[in-house]
Amino acid sequence: MGVAGAAIKLTGSDPATSQQAVSGDDGRFAFAHVRTGPIHLAITADGFAAQQFDGFLQPAQTLEIPQITLTLATVNTEVKVVPPQVIAEAQIKEQEKQRALGFIPNYYVSYVPNAVALVPKQKFELAWKTMLDPVTFGITGAVAGIQQAQNDFSGYGQGADGYAKRYGAAYADAAIGTMIGGAILPSLFKQDPRYFYKGTGSKKSRLMYALANSVICKGDNGRWQANYSGILGGLAAGAISNLYYPEKDRDNGLILQNALIGIGATAAANVFQEFVVRKLTPNLPSHDPGSGGAGGKAQTLVGKAFGLLGSHVRDGD
Repeated sequence: MGVAGAAIKLTGSDPATSQQAVSGDDGRFAFAHVRTGPIHLAITADGFAAQQFDGFLQPAQTLEIPQITLTLATVNTEVKVVPPQVIAEAQIKEQEKQRALGFIPNYYVSYVPNAVALVPKQKFELAWKTMLDPVTFGITGAVAGIQQAQNDFSGYGQGADGYAKRYGAAYADAAIGTMIGGAILPSLFKQDPRYFYKGTGSKKSRLMYALANSVICKGDNGRWQANYSGILGGLAAGAISNLYYPEKDRDNGLILQNALIGIGATAAANVFQEFVVRKLTPNLPSHDPGSGGAGGKAQTLVGKAFGLLGSHVRDGD
């Protein structure tokens, strides 16, 4: 046979008297004390197709078995091609399980190095899920309460009516910023709105990475570029907010200032993501961040809280 380590099973007319042997380095094997009569050999070896031999042993005969050739076994290899959109959807499902402290959504952060780019539909789905999460409404309520306690946007007045107006304005800020900066513009500019956790390197390099990702991001083509989506989204959201804030708190000259504050809030949120949030988030996917990474915008509720608390500087408040 020429195959070492092949298993050979010999059976005769009585199956209870079967014998087994293993071929040597030269592929040879032998059986002793074999009863006369019909014999059957079954030869198997890893990676080879099984072979059989049938013969008849005469009394006092030494039976020489003809050379048996083992052929390579047929290996069926299945190649499954998965579209990038399907892979991205699976990665999003992982992200949607991410909740800091077990309940705060952290959807816009990816711990998967070089995650597949999102298609426009997925960017909008992620934005809607963030906007409609109960915690979003809870944080908005807290922000509106702080604003009312400080009498911010005094044109809204006090009481339940004033609180409702502040709540609506705060939620509109978050919703408009998320939809424009996290879905509409990223789809138009083909940019990824997520922040990609680095997790490796020196603390200084991670800090610089987090700060830089407030103004740069990774495009859907994998190349680094200016974060047009986030920056222009902040400007657009600020301009739209002039439609519903009290008239005395409207100032076109402050739109740019508010956008810059928004960039600072995003930078702070990125740093918080890079050094703190991962430790507070259970059930994260077990991916090695050291194998690569990408940059994006940390549009999380952590960032929203920073933005809602500090992104509106209005005259008279």
